[in-house]
Amino acid sequence: MAIAAALRFEVIRDTIGLLTFDQPGSRANTLGQAVLAEFAQMLAALEKRTDLSGLILASGKPGMFIAGADLNELGSATPEPEQTRKLVQRGHDIIARFEKLPFPSVAAIDGACMGGGLEVALGCDYRIAGSHPKTEIGLPEVKIGLFPGWGGTQRLPRLIGPALAVELICAGEAVPAARARDLGIVFDAVPSDKLLDEAVRLLAWSKQSGDWKEARRKKQQPVGLTEEQHAFTFAVAKAQVLAKTKGQFPAPLAALEAIARGCNVPLDEALKVESELFVPLVGSPISKNLIAVFFMTQKLQKDPGVDAAVSPRTVERVGVLGAGLMGAGIAGAHIRRGVPALMLDSDARALEKGIAAIAKVMHTRIEIGRMKPDEMLKAMSLLNSTGNLSLMADRDVVIEAVVENEAVKTQVYRDLQPILKKDAILASNTSTISITRMAQATDRPERFAGMHFFNPVDRMPLVEVIRGEKTSDETVVTLVALAKRIGKSPIVVRDCPGFLVNRILFPYINESLALLEEGADPRAIDKAAVTFGMPMGPITLKDLVGLDTSLYAGRVVNQAFADRAKNTRILDELVSAGRLGQKSGAGFYSYAKGSRGVDDPALAGFLAKCNAGKRAINAEEITDRLFLPMLTEASRVLAEGIVRQPSDVDMGLILGIAFPAFRGGLLRWADTIGLAKVLEKLKVYEKLGPRFQPTEEMRKLAAAGKGFYAG
Repeated sequence: MAIAAALRFEVIRDTIGLLTFDQPGSRANTLGQAVLAEFAQMLAALEKRTDLSGLILASGKPGMFIAGADLNELGSATPEPEQTRKLVQRGHDIIARFEKLPFPSVAAIDGACMGGGLEVALGCDYRIAGSHPKTEIGLPEVKIGLFPGWGGTQRLPRLIGPALAVELICAGEAVPAARARDLGIVFDAVPSDKLLDEAVRLLAWSKQSGDWKEARRKKQQPVGLTEEQHAFTFAVAKAQVLAKTKGQFPAPLAALEAIARGCNVPLDEALKVESELFVPLVGSPISKNLIAVFFMTQKLQKDPGVDAAVSPRTVERVGVLGAGLMGAGIAGAHIRRGVPALMLDSDARALEKGIAAIAKVMHTRIEIGRMKPDEMLKAMSLLNSTGNLSLMADRDVVIEAVVENEAVKTQVYRDLQPILKKDAILASNTSTISITRMAQATDRPERFAGMHFFNPVDRMPLVEVIRGEKTSDETVVTLVALAKRIGKSPIVVRDCPGFLVNRILFPYINESLALLEEGADPRAIDKAAVTFGMPMGPITLKDLVGLDTSLYAGRVVNQAFADRAKNTRILDELVSAGRLGQKSGAGFYSYAKGSRGVDDPALAGFLAKCNAGKRAINAEEITDRLFLPMLTEASRVLAEGIVRQPSDVDMGLILGIAFPAFRGGLLRWADTIGLAKVLEKLKVYEKLGPRFQPTEEMRKLAAAGKGFYAG
């Protein structure tokens, strides 16, 4: 048989066909239209073979079975139902042809088997998984605004039951080989070097026993839930999906409906139901945005941080100054990824608390199955603590995380610089203080930068790598590489007040205070933000962060950008009264007796002191006023070259403040609306001041009918 571009066929063990998928010029095997055409051609030839006793589908790429559909094709798809139906039917036809081969088939999975890749594997009679560390099996389509549209919502429930299938499909999570075996997705999980032999044995057994024919027959039949089982299973599942997605993601709900409507009818009818619900999602704004975020994430992972060809320095040892919340979190992040860390604090009790905090995080990870006890022991063995600054002499990178006070920080730098190696890098975890200015306290400004972690460090993926005026490219790429090594997503930012995330966040926070003082209800403000897709509203966020922290950090940014900062009093009044948010038991809401925040009648008195007026403010105005000033500030950030590209802004906000990914990020949200429409919205509020005035770049793009990404 002729060798195809992506598929290679050979006969092994006399009568076993081995079909190897090895897409040329790509690290992954993806199911684009060209590859599907090859599969169709190959299957047409296999259907005529009378000399084969079985077929093994395998991959020629180590650690990769099939990554799924070609996201470039899906991302560029337009919502054209008839065209989409044809493309979906092509996938259905190919998978159905596997199920009609005149001999049994087995998918030998050794590596990532995702989405359409698993759907193809489900078309085989059996699946067997190898032990490669990258072997993960799942249907993650809901994460890109879709659901499995090549039969996954129908074949998986018939294999493992509707309840488990709903859990996997609607969450979009992958499982390792052993878990896939326990669930029944794969027949067995075996060592990778035995995978081919075991696949051959499985085919021989199935051929001899005839089990493959019975397996095919069962797959075509309804699952057979009783009316009561069906009602209970899908009522519980819907409640869980709504609780997790807040109804903002249509794909999980559509997947749930497909499973519910399809599980009790024959497979051919069920596949029609699946297609009916799948087609409207393809090319939808949410799907396009989530696919765009996927590609932005990949781009960020590959970005070295600078445009020049500069190699990072080797980092073998890291020092952390400060054992508080952030210092302990930073040290813990390094040792979990195998980087030895020395944590320093002048207070022995602070060191004890810091070490305990690191251990507590690891114990929590063990409890949820994200870490093993021996891995914790290994990580903790990489942690040392000290009160002696001179022990930082052998560190390649030292990250300062002491109190957010410039005088204290710069004195630490002066004390430290005679001790450090000449080529050591010093980084500050500051969230507000100028990197360029603090670098003047050192004799090595080219090896000084910001490395701003977000709280809590163990859960927040973003790290802002801030370059001062004299920070070298080598320093930047070294810190970017280090951040990636410890599992973080670094974004390089040029020094400015608030850097990237806080600079764009503060207009949102500031406007929420202005709305309060105009008479908006705090719950209405929070509800508008959550409805938009934020994980919590700005009022609740301030209580969580601490009103004193919000007040002082806000002053830095508001003073720097005084022309577009709205002066408000409410934070000053509450902080002066000792109402600091959750940590003090009261802020905008009451947290007495451990509550999660209830309305507090006492707030009315504070608002009465600050109200400039009292008027009804509807949800649309609240939403516009929260997010439009963020957008104009983001446009300024781009114009000033604070970041290098629009995706840095969007990924920074998605990773740093959980801006809703289904909107594609702040700038992509504006592109989705259309900048001409955005300018119309801004015009309504321009009387409120410069924060609602579009930038010149926004005007130019709108006039040209372009967006931030299409400009």
